[in-house]
Amino acid sequence: MDNLDTQVLDAARRWAADGHRFALVTVARTWGSAPRPPGAWMAIRDDGRVQGSVSGGCIEDDLIDRMAAGEFAGPAMQVVRYGVTADEAHRFGLPCGGTLELVVEPAPEIALLDTMAGRIAAGQLVERRLDMTANRVSIAGGQCGAQLSWNGSLLVTQHGPAWRLLIIGAGQISRFLANMAQQLGYRVVVCDPREEYGTEWDVPGADLLTCMPDDAVLELALDPHSAVVALTHDPKLDDLVLLEALKSPAFYVGALGSKANTAKRRERLHQYFDLSQAELDRLHGPVGLPIGSRTPPEIAVSILAEMTAVKNAAMARESAAEAVADPLACRA
Repeated sequence: MDNLDTQVLDAARRWAADGHRFALVTVARTWGSAPRPPGAWMAIRDDGRVQGSVSGGCIEDDLIDRMAAGEFAGPAMQVVRYGVTADEAHRFGLPCGGTLELVVEPAPEIALLDTMAGRIAAGQLVERRLDMTANRVSIAGGQCGAQLSWNGSLLVTQHGPAWRLLIIGAGQISRFLANMAQQLGYRVVVCDPREEYGTEWDVPGADLLTCMPDDAVLELALDPHSAVVALTHDPKLDDLVLLEALKSPAFYVGALGSKANTAKRRERLHQYFDLSQAELDRLHGPVGLPIGSRTPPEIAVSILAEMTAVKNAAMARESAAEAVADPLACRA
């Protein structure tokens, strides 16, 4: 679940507290080009207000009209499709060949949404199961890396901070990076054993560890949905985390520094420590995309842009591997 979807959950709970009726709509499957990926969702209130999105706008307008017309007034979940024909795709502004399959929940159980919000706020992953045959929704503990599952009658989605970011250093760049990363759905952990920096850390939602960086890597047990960014500019701290992070399955490992300092770091790590060339090649340094960034927020943007590009490439590889493992997975 990314930050936009968390906003949907918060709005739904707020509307329920105010006595409004609403429906939840989840993208279950797409064919061809689609504006929003499977798992994206939105909430439609009885007076036409919306939070979130499932397309570029035209489908939302149609769903609002159908909500006002009473099509989603009953208790049963429904499957709604858009873009089945070329005329319909053109009408709703879908790209050529684009098709969306949506699951509509006319009467979400508020207690489950409250429980879900509490678990996500505590940093937990949540699995949500929509059983259309039994017209029942249930939640359980989620699994990092688990993919959305939909067989036409059972929709299983994962929610919460599925991606993690470990930042070394509690300086100014880290403040911007931590805030921006949370907006992209990362659970952010900052590690800085230096008291003069740690005592001033006050970014909401970003936990602070005061242990040594290599211990933080071991404590977090990095997985393929983890990223590590070293920003202290202090080899005594940055090198420690790189020694462990480059051996881990983390999808992204980056370190702040000029080209000259990065070259010295690579040489140091290769000469004095047991890092292989393949492990050193995983290091992104200088960290971030070369966009001419100079200020702390610009540097944070460049880092997240590079992380996003690497993450999306990793997700594409995961999807391709799953399709090979299950040849029927990509069939309609």
